[in-house]
Amino acid sequence: MPVDGPIPGSIISIAAAATLFVVMFDVGLAIVPGEFRWVLRRPALLVKALFAVLIAVPVIALVVTRALDLPRLAEVGIVLMAISPGAPVALRRSLGAGGHRSLAPALQIAVAVLAVVSMPLSIAALDEYYGTRAVVEPLQLARQVFFAQLLPLSLGMAMTRLFATTAARLAPRLHRLGGMLLIAFLVVVLIDIWPVVIGAGWLVAAAIAIVTALALAVGHLLGGPEPATRTATAITSAARNPGLALLVLALNASNPAIAATVLAYLIVSTLTVIPYAIWRSRAARMASTS
Repeated sequence: MPVDGPIPGSIISIAAAATLFVVMFDVGLAIVPGEFRWVLRRPALLVKALFAVLIAVPVIALVVTRALDLPRLAEVGIVLMAISPGAPVALRRSLGAGGHRSLAPALQIAVAVLAVVSMPLSIAALDEYYGTRAVVEPLQLARQVFFAQLLPLSLGMAMTRLFATTAARLAPRLHRLGGMLLIAFLVVVLIDIWPVVIGAGWLVAAAIAIVTALALAVGHLLGGPEPATRTATAITSAARNPGLALLVLALNASNPAIAATVLAYLIVSTLTVIPYAIWRSRAARMASTS
C-alpha cells in the first residue's frame, strides 16, 4: 500500500524494478557456485545465521515496540518489517562491507526462499497476538521473491559460468551502473517519502533505530568466529524487505499509517546500518593489508 508523495508511484515502481534487477544481476556475476560448498560444510553456521534473521529480529521488534509503548499501528508496521526478511540490496551491502563471499550469497538465497514459508507462519502468529485476520498467499510471496531477487541473481551466475570472458568484462561496468542507480533511487525515495519519515515521530524513529542496532548486534554475535561471516550475518539480519511488507499491506487493504511506518523503517534502518557497514569495511581493508 503506497503512501502518496510528490513523485508518481509508477515512476518509483519502474525505477525500483530496474535498480533491483541491475544490482542483483551484478551480484550474481560475482558469485561462483562452487563457493556454496563452503557453507554446506558448515551447516551449524547457516542455522545460527537463519535463526538471527528469521526468529531473533521479530522477537526483538516485539520486545522493543512493547517496551516503548508505541501506538498500535506503528507497532504493527515495525513488527511487519521485522518478519519481512531478505532485502534485495542487503547482499550488495554485505559484500561491500567485507561480508563473507560464500556465506553472504548463500544466506541471502536461503532467507529469500524461506520467507515464502516464514512470513505466512509469522502473520498467522501475529493474527493470534493482535486479534486480526491478515493473510498472505505463499505463491504471491514466491512470485515477488523470484522476480526481484532469484531471477536476476541466477542470470548473473549463469552468465559467469557460461560466458566467463564476457562476464568479466561486463562486471566492473555493471557494478558502477548498479551503484549509481542505487544511490539515485535512494535519493528519489528519500525525497518522496521524507515527510512520511518526519511524520512518524521521533519515538517511532528511535524504536526502528534500536531494533536495527540490536539486529546488527545479534547477527554479529551469531555470525561465527570469522569477521567476514559476522558481517554477512549482521547486515542480513538488519536489512528487512519493504517490498514484502508492502505486499502484505496491499493484499489486506491495511491502514495507510502502517505503510507510513514501513517506509519510515526503510529510511531509518538504512541510515542506522551505515556506521556498522563503514566500520566492517575498514576492518576488512586493514585485515587484508596486514
